[in-house]
Amino acid sequence: RIKVLAMAVLGLTLSCTAQTSKKMSDAYADGRFGLSFELFPPKTEAGEEVLFKHLKRLIAFDPSYITCTYGAGGSTQAKTLEIIDRVQKAYDCMVASHLTCVGLSRNALIHFLQEASQRNINNIVALRGDPPQGADSFEPPEDGLRYASELVTLIRDAFPEFGIAVAGYPETHREAESPESDLENLQRKVALGGDLVITQLFYDNADFFRFQQLCSDRGIEVPIVPGILPVTNLAQIQRISGLCGAILPRDFEDELSACGEDSEKQFEVGVRFAIDQVNDLIDRGVPGIHFYVLNKSDATARILESVRVPTQS
Repeated sequence: RIKVLAMAVLGLTLSCTAQTSKKMSDAYADGRFGLSFELFPPKTEAGEEVLFKHLKRLIAFDPSYITCTYGAGGSTQAKTLEIIDRVQKAYDCMVASHLTCVGLSRNALIHFLQEASQRNINNIVALRGDPPQGADSFEPPEDGLRYASELVTLIRDAFPEFGIAVAGYPETHREAESPESDLENLQRKVALGGDLVITQLFYDNADFFRFQQLCSDRGIEVPIVPGILPVTNLAQIQRISGLCGAILPRDFEDELSACGEDSEKQFEVGVRFAIDQVNDLIDRGVPGIHFYVLNKSDATARILESVRVPTQS
């Protein structure tokens, strides 16, 4: 019903045969290991060319898929589709666009999804999104959605062929009433149609494995994929972790602090930590790794050259 409404809104007609497409969750099927990268849209043409220079290096590691986020408040939504469309055309790689509830009515969300479909972008990372800068709490737009679970429902009803990834929080979402309620929300998103869970960044693997077990205890059976942000700069990661609620292990933070203003030493410490972290995750059987690469390749490439990545058959 929603898809028919969407087509009516857009002045389009339903196709007699639904286009079949590969979903992100297929990357983990039959015991395969899924490697994925997350990009963001650069603000300038020069930045875009730098991104694709770095991406060429990352593609050599044969990722299962690549995702692209967008700016606060949906400021780069259109550019997100352009970037990720360029990625799939250049490298014949499965791609996914992020989509949030921020600032979009239901009709606007459907328009975005339809444009994605027309570009053959049939995978979505469905998120509520952060409140706009300066806002104390998230307020849905008029005729919009309040929760990521509602966005999952809209996508699944209107575009059932799409793959959907949802977010999980090993250290609990900072706005959740409790860890229990956070898990209940994740369970709801999966039950409504989420195909896999990609986690927020974290730096203590014990947090991830505890979270993974709690998900299993609740009957969440989709892949739980750890999200990894390699640390290359202490001030940057302190800012990012402060925003998302991730905790840096004290020994790790002290080692980074001991580097002073030496950016190369901070980079080396961060990469070494990430190599150990990723090796431990892989050795303990995670279904894949999702790297937040921040549009650069040096750290992630160094890590992937050093870790024991399972064969992606």
